[in-house]
Amino acid sequence: MPLISHSPDTGTWLLNTRGTSYALRIDETGAPCHVAWGPRLTLRETEELGSPSGPPASSFEGRPPVGEELPVDSGTRYGPPSLQVRYADGSRAFEWQPTRHEVLAPSPGTAELVLEFRDRLYPLEVALHYHVREDSDVIERRTVLRNAGDQHLTLLRADSAAWTLPPLPDYRLSHVTGQWSAESQLHRDRLPHGETVLTSRRGLTSHHVNPWVMLDSGEATEHHGRVWSTALAWSGSWRITVQRTPDGRSSVTGGAGHEGVPVPLAPGEEFTTPVFAGLCTDGGFGAAGRAWHSYIRAHVMPRAREIAPVLYNSWEATGFDVDQAGQKALAERAAALGVELFVVDDGWFGGRRSDTAGLGDWVPAPDRFPEGLGPLARAVHELGMRFGVWVEPEMVNPDSDLYRAHPDWVLHVPGRQRTELRNQLVLNFARQDVADWAHGWLTRLVANHGIDFLKWDMNRSFGEAGWPGQPDGADRLWTRYVTNLYDVIDRLRADHPDLRIETCSGGGGRIDLGILTRTDQAWVSDNTDAVDRLSIHHGFTQLYPARAMSAWVTDVPNQMTGRSVPLRFRFHVAMSGLLGIGGDLAQWSEEELAEGAALVAEYKKVRHLVQHGSLYRLSAPPPGDAPTVVQYAADDADEVLILAWQRGPRHGCPRLPVRLAALPPGARYRDSRTGVVHHSTVLTEYGLRLDLPAGDWASTAVHLTRVPEDLPRRQHSRHGEHGDL
Repeated sequence: MPLISHSPDTGTWLLNTRGTSYALRIDETGAPCHVAWGPRLTLRETEELGSPSGPPASSFEGRPPVGEELPVDSGTRYGPPSLQVRYADGSRAFEWQPTRHEVLAPSPGTAELVLEFRDRLYPLEVALHYHVREDSDVIERRTVLRNAGDQHLTLLRADSAAWTLPPLPDYRLSHVTGQWSAESQLHRDRLPHGETVLTSRRGLTSHHVNPWVMLDSGEATEHHGRVWSTALAWSGSWRITVQRTPDGRSSVTGGAGHEGVPVPLAPGEEFTTPVFAGLCTDGGFGAAGRAWHSYIRAHVMPRAREIAPVLYNSWEATGFDVDQAGQKALAERAAALGVELFVVDDGWFGGRRSDTAGLGDWVPAPDRFPEGLGPLARAVHELGMRFGVWVEPEMVNPDSDLYRAHPDWVLHVPGRQRTELRNQLVLNFARQDVADWAHGWLTRLVANHGIDFLKWDMNRSFGEAGWPGQPDGADRLWTRYVTNLYDVIDRLRADHPDLRIETCSGGGGRIDLGILTRTDQAWVSDNTDAVDRLSIHHGFTQLYPARAMSAWVTDVPNQMTGRSVPLRFRFHVAMSGLLGIGGDLAQWSEEELAEGAALVAEYKKVRHLVQHGSLYRLSAPPPGDAPTVVQYAADDADEVLILAWQRGPRHGCPRLPVRLAALPPGARYRDSRTGVVHHSTVLTEYGLRLDLPAGDWASTAVHLTRVPEDLPRRQHSRHGEHGDL
């Protein structure tokens, strides 16, 4: 079945993914209207379906508010518009007039449908793009808008796409909310009637909500049910509106920007929206998550097929007290643990002795690194590790040489106060000279100091978001800031193909499909408390893969929560993503160093499963007495890793076996630690009893490998065992 097919007689387009179909139709008014999104269909079957919107509910209603591919602000449309435009004469609205279509094959196994329109009266051109792949069910959509006239116009709202759900008996919305140090808190709530708006007005993705949603009928579970989900690939301000109408329909529209921030279009100018991707899956929220994980690893993250190294970061050990001798001593201890990447955090540059000064002066501090970072980088490399540093290119302290030289480079409004947060102001990356400056010092830093890895931080939101001297600057900066940021990172990676970058924004303040397209991992929260991280990781992995999820083992009592849990528990939590260590190794006892080295070695044996395997969330984090359990399985199911954590036993509460997922029937699996062999049917239908230690904050890791068909018989004769294994 072709990826894209068309019926000229009915104006119907059918897009086929690996396991689903998506259909739309150009109606008699020229508007692109949704037809279907769900299980596979043939073109003939699709033609049998009418428009899902149907006729108006009454003479008091205009066009139905749900059912168009990009609802416009025009005529008798009263739902949330995806496209609002104001022309030079002050008039508004858009009327669809189809002009042409095109089917492209950007690469093998992919196809892209482009539907082009123009307004019937004004010279505004709109192209709807749909990109599908034969190895994924994710559909990527974006919109390109072009001013084809000789006068300026303004896009008051320009969403990437609108997604229409089929009629369901009820609707439930899943999303994450949070704040700094408590990101990715999962919520599943019945979708109320009206409009539910999720947004960031901060200039970045934000800690408080992430730009994705999932919808189901209210009956889906982790393992069963159909789920529709969408995710926006944008790292600035954004807005997603989920609508539920009185006649029982639901839709989602989303794109860059928040209310009151228009996009000016000069004559001949184009605006390309970010991708707003969508996915329909059967198999519950777990299947939806695994489909997103596969797509992100294969088609979003640039080097996701690599095995990420075990990382050490010096921040909690040294704070701003950074010098060459101290960092080298930490590096030696980290190397002895088995660490593969050593990262110097804040404090290595300029006059940076606290967070009040020096930000923006990106030269190694001469009193701490008299020969630059090169000698430390060479020492780290000689220890067998890669070398990385922390940077925050988008920020400046007012107490810095950079700000004294270029006070006009920050976001500001003439005559208004320049509000500081965290003693910082935001550099205006929308300015090309600022972006070029950032690329220049970054590429020199990497080249001149032997740097393999950057922890790219961004520690405050926009304020006084003005751009004096630039026509329409206060409107243009919101999108140009992000596209220039992307361009700086893209140029830097082109300069240094072996460079790897972690996205960080005070923890998880900038994580989305846009920034992950050009970075290798994400720092998901500044909160390193292992217990809190369980719920953070649970929400994060609803959409994003463990391959993107950085997690550290830090000291106790935890600096943020004051909680103390065993080193083993802390390691097992961090091992569920990209293992990092952030404790003060100079203070670790010999016993802790030995246990840590053993756990690092254990992680290295199974990290291919964590980073590249399929994730099954077998039980959710507390509240509750049951353990939190996750399973990682290789694609061929030849290996399985189970990680489990429990607060502690409660008298009278039974410890139930945990049923594993997705193991082939008839297979046998050997526990790598105990040698015990299990039948897959027993593991999936009756469960595995977890060998959790006694006491509070217990955890375990179980690594199972598939036994060849004849291996049990050879073992019986070799060891004299008997009985049916």
